[in-house]
Amino acid sequence: MKPRSQLVSGRAGRRLSAEGEHRPARGTPRLDPQARKAMIVEKAIIFFADYGLTAQTRALAESMGVTQRLLYRYFPSKTELLRAVYEAAILAPFKALWMVQLSDRSLPIRERLIGFYGDYSANLLTRRWLRLFLYASLGETDMAHDYIQAIVARLLDLIAAETAAELGVALPDDPVFVREAAWVLHGSISHYAIRQHVYGAASGLTAQDIVPLNVDLFLAGFAAAMRSRPAAGGPVAVGPALRDEVVN
Repeated sequence: MKPRSQLVSGRAGRRLSAEGEHRPARGTPRLDPQARKAMIVEKAIIFFADYGLTAQTRALAESMGVTQRLLYRYFPSKTELLRAVYEAAILAPFKALWMVQLSDRSLPIRERLIGFYGDYSANLLTRRWLRLFLYASLGETDMAHDYIQAIVARLLDLIAAETAAELGVALPDDPVFVREAAWVLHGSISHYAIRQHVYGAASGLTAQDIVPLNVDLFLAGFAAAMRSRPAAGGPVAVGPALRDEVVN
């Protein structure tokens, strides 16, 4: 991680490039208000991903070559700026289409899960997204909590329901347990991305290797895990995967 002392204390006299690198300030061209606001958010995303959410807005302004007063003209408080960062960098990358695709029972659940997590890893589990999310988890904000409640909880419930439907097993009368089962898959893939982009300790395997591995492990144990708890409803039709397991 880059040195943070000057940026946290507000003594940063350099400018962030689009890639997060620093360049000498050369003045800022005039932009219309909407373009200026979008530029501030984009620079703030880069800045906070590098230095954490506790870094001061004065340091952010100096790194951009603008005044702190200009920042407050568009975002009257740091809280409002962080909310814009959350919406643009954490919430926006999630595609609503993914939920539709995961619900498409014309495709096997294995194919759906591999397709989703391959796309999710490439478009969302990036270095910038993960660093922002981890900083948000450790900071005094609701960003990480809001994302889990608004997006991840619904995603996990859908994964569990679609997997149960294909395998022909009834879900237990314990929604917390069911969601935790789906967390096993989601957490494994997410943590590998953290090892890769944050810890620098990935094994060298790519998402094309990791995603099918974790999907197969999840599917192999899902039915037995669900049968270990009382079902919420009556018996359901036995799906092909479970029927083969019984016959063999």
